[in-house]
Amino acid sequence: MRLLVVEDERRLASALQKGLRAEGFDVDVALDGTLGLNLATEHAYDLIVLDIMLPGLNGLDVCRRIRAQAVDTPILMLTARENTLDRVAGLDSGADDYLTKPFAFDELLARMRAIVRRGRTRQLSAILEYGPVQLDPRDHTVRVAGARLDLTATEYRVLEQLMMHPETVVSREQLADRVWGGDLDPGSNVIEVYIGYLRRKLGDGDGDGGPIETVRNVGYRLRGPRA
Repeated sequence: MRLLVVEDERRLASALQKGLRAEGFDVDVALDGTLGLNLATEHAYDLIVLDIMLPGLNGLDVCRRIRAQAVDTPILMLTARENTLDRVAGLDSGADDYLTKPFAFDELLARMRAIVRRGRTRQLSAILEYGPVQLDPRDHTVRVAGARLDLTATEYRVLEQLMMHPETVVSREQLADRVWGGDLDPGSNVIEVYIGYLRRKLGDGDGDGGPIETVRNVGYRLRGPRA
């Protein structure tokens, strides 16, 4: 499981990284809100641990901007404040839960497990729809105008990423990270090949007039039919 910890207290951030790695997690750390936002929107994480009090962008702003970019990664917010209004503000900004400092490491682990379980339940129950295309994560099926589409596992994952962010550009780097785990040669044309496969199966041939649009030098996005 891959985690992002956004915490400006270096000793705490280091301790969390060390402790979580000892539990078997892959952990990235950001010491300010701007870096945390960039990492959260450029890479695929299973959970984000986000402090409220951060230099630059504070945790509430980071959380709001993450959600504004349609990133639904579960977020556990850390706060040194015990004011109810601050906790409510964190949840209203898009966080899934909060934990008040100081906290026991075992409680942090328990909260993380609970959030991830809830997040997986939400993802499994959410059918994605865009125009005539319907993607059901519960059984990994895709239908176009009601007819089932036969996709490979990789084609499915590429389409899922595009449908999770409709009409928003998904970069080649994001696809490489979220579909192939970042294990792609920068000069590889594998992504273009799979986009071509999807276009043909969605009835777009090899052209760029269908639902998958190429954004030159950036990536791809789903768009509505042309007028």
